Amino acid sequence: MRRTDPVGHGPVRFGPPLPEDGLPVLPELSAVLAAAASRGDHEPVGGGPALREAACGYWDRRGLHCDPDRVAAGPGAPALLLALTAALGGDVLVPRPCAAWWAPYARLLGRPSFHVPTPPESGGVPDPYALLETVRRVRAEGGDPRLLVLSVADDPTATVAPPELLHETVEAAQGEGLHLVSDETWRDTLHDPHDTVLLSPAEMLPDRVTVVTDLAGALLPPGWPAAVARFPAGEDADGLHARVLDVLTALDARVAAPVAAAAGHALAEPEPVAARVAAAVRLHARVAAEAHATVVGAGALARPPRAGRHLYVDLSPLRPALSAHGVGDAQELEDFLSARLGMPAPGGHRFGDDLEAPRVRLSTGALVAGSDTERAECLTSPTPLELPHVHRALIHLKSVFDDLRDEAQRWEPPR
Repeated sequence: MRRTDPVGHGPVRFGPPLPEDGLPVLPELSAVLAAAASRGDHEPVGGGPALREAACGYWDRRGLHCDPDRVAAGPGAPALLLALTAALGGDVLVPRPCAAWWAPYARLLGRPSFHVPTPPESGGVPDPYALLETVRRVRAEGGDPRLLVLSVADDPTATVAPPELLHETVEAAQGEGLHLVSDETWRDTLHDPHDTVLLSPAEMLPDRVTVVTDLAGALLPPGWPAAVARFPAGEDADGLHARVLDVLTALDARVAAPVAAAAGHALAEPEPVAARVAAAVRLHARVAAEAHATVVGAGALARPPRAGRHLYVDLSPLRPALSAHGVGDAQELEDFLSARLGMPAPGGHRFGDDLEAPRVRLSTGALVAGSDTERAECLTSPTPLELPHVHRALIHLKSVFDDLRDEAQRWEPPR
């Protein structure tokens, strides 16, 4: 590899955040936050009773019964994953590619992390045979794999793993004695919920799966950090929950009281919140489908997006054009496309992919962003793709990728 940590492109400090929705804050949530703004304190470590009970109601409605004493809240999913990684010990296994914020926490703790390939049809969940082989190899080399982090509705690939794959991977993990952390941040953003089956690993392996949900996925603005974790039942989980609270205490990782009030309200899913989530998902599904058609039409490769506010694009077929622009790796592709598109285009190396692979994650939030009035109109328009600011953004995306296609064709050697 030509480079791994160029100046000004550190893997953590410059890593990509969760894709934003590009939409105005729901007024009802703003009102709840404002009503609690006079509270200058913060929640107890792990969250207060009201927040934890609201989280239990949220999971109960999704078929995952839990008790408030088995819930912990924190200021974002990264704090919870850091605490879980510290509490469980051992080496960490993650899919390749995976969310950009998973592996850095293992490194910060001095824990080795190992990427496991995913199957061609979806990301987020490792191939079961590759998982078994990775565990065998790590143990043969003296390692101690204990934790597998996965996501059924995935960032960065925007895919949803099929239940049969998930079942095989969970069985393999169980056989090797691994604890699973299921990142379900994007589970409420399925583009076609009536035609997409999403199962939580916690439904398959109740005693060895901790579920983590960052509310920035669907319920809260990213700038209001709050996340919740659901711990499994059993004596082993008692100790894990206690150790996680110890780590959160050491970090002073608490949710601010006004944010906790908004989080509890959002987790209860009153009609305005549920309606906003549904409208936002419909909008981003349409934008993602259009963006996917654009990049594939230009010759790039991308799995059809099924969840979230992003898509993952492989520009390998356009290498001749990229080489002509001096783009030879994912970092250079990130710099090039971010400048050309006028929007963040983090390279695949941010997500654990090979630096040499020309892959990027594109976020749909940047394609709907505009003035407050324009962003609000996206939610109510029957034809949001025809709104001027969205139409301009999509036309610009198409222009950039079509130019790369045309350049790649010019640089192809004659047959």
